[in-house]
Amino acid sequence: MVRKAIVDDAEQLRILNNEFNGGGETTIENIKKSLMKNQQEVVIVDDENGVLTGFVCVQLKRSFCYNEYMPEITEVYVRSGYRKQGIASKMLVFAEKYCIENYPLHQYELLTGEENPIAQSLYEKLGYTKDTEIHLSKLINREE
Repeated sequence: MVRKAIVDDAEQLRILNNEFNGGGETTIENIKKSLMKNQQEVVIVDDENGVLTGFVCVQLKRSFCYNEYMPEITEVYVRSGYRKQGIASKMLVFAEKYCIENYPLHQYELLTGEENPIAQSLYEKLGYTKDTEIHLSKLINREE
């Protein structure tokens, strides 16, 4: 069953995040705090009889320049044993519907790896298209 994440999901979300992003990126306490207080993120999970199989994170970006939110899907992960069952699609559709019902918006954004054709195919099947924006990033060296 796809649903919005709750605080009781924190331990399983930490395990899934460690599988996805590598260990040590966050703590259970940080996940709990984020699920309780972070109003700029929506976390969606797939729950198979109490076992979380994946998650989707949506960042709710908003600027004074616009009347609407610009939600960005920032994370999509399905545990390897549950892939190719439509779980990612179900979570993404649920996330989109949840955001449409709760926030003023007219489009979604997402970034994915240039060398990730499986994810690109999924997103294109759900109606996402490449645009003309160029994504830039800058690493911060805190030792300088």
